[in-house]
Amino acid sequence: MKQFAIILLIGFVTGCGTGKVKDKPQKEKWDLIWQDEFEEEGKPDAAKWSHSPRNSADWARFCTDSDSTRFVKNGKLHLRGILNTNKNDTVKYNTGCIRTADKFAFKYGKIEVKAKLDKGKGSWPAIWMMPQDPQYGGWPHSGEIDIMEQLNRDTIVYQTLHTNYIDIQEKKDNPPYFTTVPFQVDAYNIYGVEWYPNRLDFFVNGKKTFSYPKIKDADSKQWPFDQEFFIILDQALGGSWVGSIKDEDLPVEMLVDWVRVYKR
Repeated sequence: MKQFAIILLIGFVTGCGTGKVKDKPQKEKWDLIWQDEFEEEGKPDAAKWSHSPRNSADWARFCTDSDSTRFVKNGKLHLRGILNTNKNDTVKYNTGCIRTADKFAFKYGKIEVKAKLDKGKGSWPAIWMMPQDPQYGGWPHSGEIDIMEQLNRDTIVYQTLHTNYIDIQEKKDNPPYFTTVPFQVDAYNIYGVEWYPNRLDFFVNGKKTFSYPKIKDADSKQWPFDQEFFIILDQALGGSWVGSIKDEDLPVEMLVDWVRVYKR
C-alpha cells in the first residue's frame, strides 16, 4: 500500500508539472458597447433616445412626447400608460414610447434589459427591436425581434419573432417562432437576446428560453436578421391582441433599471 501511495503521489506531481490538465469550459466573453443606466433625472437622454411617434399600429396609437409618460426618476426610466388630460389631444389615453432609431443600432451581439412590469386590464409593456434601414421592405419583410411583451395581468411574458416566413407564409412551427415564459411578478427581471449570424437565443433572468435558427438555404424571407436593428421601449395600452382597457387600472407603468448591449 505504501509503495502504491508513493507511485500515485509521483504521478500527481508529474501531471501537475506538465500543464496538460484540461481547461474548464470558458463562458462567452462579451464587451459592453452601449448602455443607459438612467442616472440623470428628467427626460430620457436625448443623445440615446427619441420619442417614438404615434401611428395607426395598435401599440403606437396613444404614443405621446409628454413628460408625464416618459421620464427618469430615482435611477429608473418610467414609461407610463395614463388617461389623457391634455385637452389639445383628442385621444383618450397617452402612452410612453421611446426608441434609439438614428441614434444607435447594432447587428449581432447581446442585449439585456432589466425591467419591472405593472399589471392592469389593457396593459401592454414591450421591449423590442426593429430594422434601422429595412433592407427587404416594410413590416414584416425586414423582421421584428420582440424581447419581451406582457399582457394585462399575465404572469408570463411573450418572446417572439416576425418575418415574411412567419407572418405571410405562416410557417410558424418549423422552427417555432415564439415562446411564453413565467417571470417574477412585482420584481425586476432581466430580458435578453443573444444574436448570432445563424440564430437568435432568448433569455429571461439568464436562463435560455428558446432559440430561433437560420434554416438551411434560408433567404431574407426567413432570415432578415442580417442588418442593424434599433431598440424600442414602450408601455402600450389596448388593441386587438391585448383587449379593452379598464380605466380604473390606470396609470400603469414599466420601470426600466438599465439597458445594456454587448459584442463578442
